[in-house]
Amino acid sequence: MTLIGIPGTVVPYSPAMEFDHVAVPGGQLRIARFGEGSRLVIAAHGITASLMAWRAVGDALPPGWSLVAADLRGRGHSAGLPGPYGLARHAEDLELVARHVGADETSVLTGHSMGAYVAALHGADRRYARVVLVDGGLPLPLPPDADPDEVLELTLGPAIARLSQTYPSVDAYLDFFRAHPAFAGHWSPAVEEYVRYDAAGTGEGAAIRSRAREDAVRQDGRWLLTEDEAIGTALKAIESPLILLRAPRGLLNQDTGMLPEQLAAAWAGRLLGLRDELVEDCNHYTILFDPRCVETVAARLTGGAA
Repeated sequence: MTLIGIPGTVVPYSPAMEFDHVAVPGGQLRIARFGEGSRLVIAAHGITASLMAWRAVGDALPPGWSLVAADLRGRGHSAGLPGPYGLARHAEDLELVARHVGADETSVLTGHSMGAYVAALHGADRRYARVVLVDGGLPLPLPPDADPDEVLELTLGPAIARLSQTYPSVDAYLDFFRAHPAFAGHWSPAVEEYVRYDAAGTGEGAAIRSRAREDAVRQDGRWLLTEDEAIGTALKAIESPLILLRAPRGLLNQDTGMLPEQLAAAWAGRLLGLRDELVEDCNHYTILFDPRCVETVAARLTGGAA
């Protein structure tokens, strides 16, 4: 199967991948199914990402399984869907995806980064065989005097800046990602397809930019930083077995991960059923792209032992 994303550019994909659309308030949400098995994984991506973030994991699932990922509202080929945004809105959309593909109690729910918080909200209202949070999902409370917008700039500033920038070509957009600290030394065909999928343009010679909408990212980021109580309540309401997979390094490949040991330990004490696992030698992004890390994620999704 192939997808023509940028005019004149043909991006090859696995033959075991199909696109579909789900009716949601305001229009159609794009989804993709990786694999052909009857056992389902429902997946949500990060704040500036797309469904292609899950391609490598979907391809690594064993026979009998398939993974359904959505372009969340305001991202990828769902970028045209209107707001309001916010993680609760994404969780409502994810419920419609689950109904559309026939998810049941034998299915698995997962999310990466912001998608892990969306999965926590959705998983509080629907029973799954297990819920797997990948480097996200734990509340990140703000200090009382902190400005959410300033904190958002400090944590996601480079990622948000990319959304307003334009690039002279798809190759230039690829070069931007090749130089990103998280991907330097970790480039792969899966990463390249992920970046190409995100590149939007109107034709030959036109400026290229990310498909993700800056207003959606800012609204979702602010929700994430100010609604820690809602996230905590959702985590406590999840009845499915709960697994947390953490990367030891952060968004820019720095030594401190998004979910430090102290934070994970605190929530493991509050959620007695939570199984916390550090996935060695990966960062916030490569946990979904590095083959060894992907193998671990796929194993935990399908019930493989730690």
